[in-house]
Amino acid sequence: MSIPARPGRPGRGAGSARRPGSLPARGWDNGVVTATFVYDGDCAFCTACARFIARWVPTRAAVVPWQRADLAALGLTAAECEAAVQWVERGPAGAGMPLAGPDGIAALLGSSHRAWRAVGWLLRRRPVRALAWPAYRWVARNRHRMPGGTAACALPPAGS
Repeated sequence: MSIPARPGRPGRGAGSARRPGSLPARGWDNGVVTATFVYDGDCAFCTACARFIARWVPTRAAVVPWQRADLAALGLTAAECEAAVQWVERGPAGAGMPLAGPDGIAALLGSSHRAWRAVGWLLRRRPVRALAWPAYRWVARNRHRMPGGTAACALPPAGS
């Protein structure tokens, strides 16, 4: 199940127009999806996060579970998608270099409006990024314990 980007601002009807100038400059190409954010659709916590993105982070990126994505076209493997969320920009030459984990989240936020872009910019800064990866790995290992998580969210032990 792909979670569509919701047009309009949060709290307004799905067909609501945005104020002029409120559209982000990057990640938008005349209303066409220009990137894909891939998450684990078998994980309830990950799916809850994807729903949050669809509702509160306006982006023209497609937010899709890796189990339903064309991984080959995106230049991804199942192992990469099981390990972390992925962000893939599309360009004239096809899919670009994927960004994983907090780098992918920073790119997603950077493709949104000004407030989310600022959070994405901050996430890419050296001191924050240095902390983001260990925090991301901890959340990934413990996502079955997070709100909305289930036993199905648990990652298999390393080496199995």
